[in-house]
Amino acid sequence: MFRMRRNAFTLVELLIVVIIIGILAAVAIPQFGDSATDAKLAALDANLATLRGSVELYYHQHGSTYPGIIKTHKVAAAAAAAHASVGEAFAMQLTHYSDASGNTADTAAAAFPYGPYLRRGVPKNPLAVAGVTATDAATVVTDAGPITADGSPTTGWKFSSTTGMLIANNGSYDDR
Repeated sequence: MFRMRRNAFTLVELLIVVIIIGILAAVAIPQFGDSATDAKLAALDANLATLRGSVELYYHQHGSTYPGIIKTHKVAAAAAAAHASVGEAFAMQLTHYSDASGNTADTAAAAFPYGPYLRRGVPKNPLAVAGVTATDAATVVTDAGPITADGSPTTGWKFSSTTGMLIANNGSYDDR
């Protein structure tokens, strides 16, 4: 008599395959988590490079003065208004047209020949703490005087309008 041969896997063979797949998954999955952090760090480095380059260009075009010194902003034909904070002045001076003394305007004119240095606004800090809106992460700029690592992660960027030092406002990544 002929024996019929089955073309199927045994339970032991299936268990071995499942165990091998489990081992591969245990090795590969942590690598995906690290790549997300690496991508955020790369974005942080790119945003810092963009901001620092804009700050340096502003510095050289404005008589060795860094952005963030409180100046005024002229809205079209309306009267000029003072900036509410150093952070607001910093953002306005880098995202609008400016004159040699740092006053800003919405439109280009002969009196406002410089800028804007950042056409898409102040880039966000990709490593801001959880619960912070993207708007806060981009617009919060703290004038810290001499910048020191205070270990308090908040949002946005730390900038010294006297030294021009700019870092991420996050205690874990202020060495970049």
